[in-house]
Amino acid sequence: MDTKAILQAENITKRYPGTVALNDVKIEIMPGEVHTIVGENGAGKSTLMKVLAAAVTPDEGTIKFEGENVRFQSPKEAADKGIGIIYQEFNLFPEMTVEENIMIGNEKRKGVFVKKRENIKRVRDVLKQLNVNISANTYVKHLGIAQQQLVEIAKSISKKVKVLIMDEPTAALTQEEIGNLFNMINTLKANGVAVIYISHKFDEIFAISDRVTVLRDGEYIATKQIEELDHDRLVQLMVGRQLNIVGRSGSARGNIALNVHNLSSEGKIKQINFTLHKGEVLGVAGLMGSGRTELAKTLYGHYPMDSGTVEINGKTIKQIKSPLQALKLGIGLIPEDRKKEGLVLEGSCETNISLPSLKKFVRAGFIKGRQEKEIILHYKEQLAIKYQTHQLAKQLSGGNQQKLVIAKMLATDVDVLIFDEPTRGVDIGAKQEIYKLMDELLQQGKAIIMISSEMEEVMNLSHRIAVMKEGELMDILPQQEATQEKIMQIATGVKQELGGLS
Repeated sequence: MDTKAILQAENITKRYPGTVALNDVKIEIMPGEVHTIVGENGAGKSTLMKVLAAAVTPDEGTIKFEGENVRFQSPKEAADKGIGIIYQEFNLFPEMTVEENIMIGNEKRKGVFVKKRENIKRVRDVLKQLNVNISANTYVKHLGIAQQQLVEIAKSISKKVKVLIMDEPTAALTQEEIGNLFNMINTLKANGVAVIYISHKFDEIFAISDRVTVLRDGEYIATKQIEELDHDRLVQLMVGRQLNIVGRSGSARGNIALNVHNLSSEGKIKQINFTLHKGEVLGVAGLMGSGRTELAKTLYGHYPMDSGTVEINGKTIKQIKSPLQALKLGIGLIPEDRKKEGLVLEGSCETNISLPSLKKFVRAGFIKGRQEKEIILHYKEQLAIKYQTHQLAKQLSGGNQQKLVIAKMLATDVDVLIFDEPTRGVDIGAKQEIYKLMDELLQQGKAIIMISSEMEEVMNLSHRIAVMKEGELMDILPQQEATQEKIMQIATGVKQELGGLS
């Protein structure tokens, strides 16, 4: 690896009204390295990323690129010089082809005419360089999330990128797609490209990083070689204290809270059978597309029950027709996509908490405002949700948005809570708070179904683990008998050695 930094930032400070997003932050990026930036939500990762890509102008500090002081006026100018950025929400045009998206603003022309053949050849060369098997003539709207991400990377490569910034790139990818992405990152490294990688996922951080820079509360904490770190040390640097991993509750299992018998929903799940006890976490594992979320949505009334029954608190139900009916029966869902399905983003945080249980506060057509405010304040304090009065839900961090979704479900006082990817996209501190809350719910006699793609989460929190494959529940393992290898064998139907993300 080259010993001379390709990108340096010193004394970077960025202020917004009422807050300092970055305070005297520094970072140094070497050619051909993967440099991961970590920190809790609000640590300043996104702001620093945007400063490096010229999407945000710092109030103080200097940036050097290839040894020279620079002050790019726009992301386009930075990209033209070789600093590319891929956000979680892609900057692609669905109604245009792969070739048009990759070459936009950089087309080869003869006068006013686009040299289509040369552009397609250039795109094919870039895709081949990255081992990407996508036709240049395919419309982006026909591509999956993982393929769209590859197009974003190809777009940066076509501009001869030297530093590529990637923000939570695996958030919506399957394990296989993550492996493909890591192979591509290794190809970029081999070609001397520096990759700045932002992630909350510890297995990825340790699998792909060469060095790690830690931010906390907008300030620089440390930069370490990955070999100098382990899980506990990295957590301590991020949060400034030692965190205890919250595991399964020690509370004894109570009576049956939910009994699912031969539950099917056409094209989604088939012949599902399980029981769930009060005070129990039933983990649900499986690959993407295995039917885990479909099971959750069938129990919550999003999808019709084509056959089977659901018995809750001794009452047998043949059809849950809507989420409203599910809530009345005592089943609540914290959905996988909190922004699309869990929150009214343009609504206030207070409105989001009270909305599903509004009927409790209405008498003779009038809302009992005092009672509503008491409930809102109770759950705001219980979950330590950080928001200002009348603040919009869209303005919160990922962790606080997730706690907001949980709060609105708790306000309905349901008995069975389904958590679908409860800690996706939240930082380590928020994860611990959610785990602690789940444990408290178990102590209260609530029953929890937890769907998670994080194997460590499933293993640590579940009393039993249900494994799904192609819409069927293949097996339910007691926690003490479950291993990562056994779960993956059942989920894939293939015996395999698990070597992590490498």
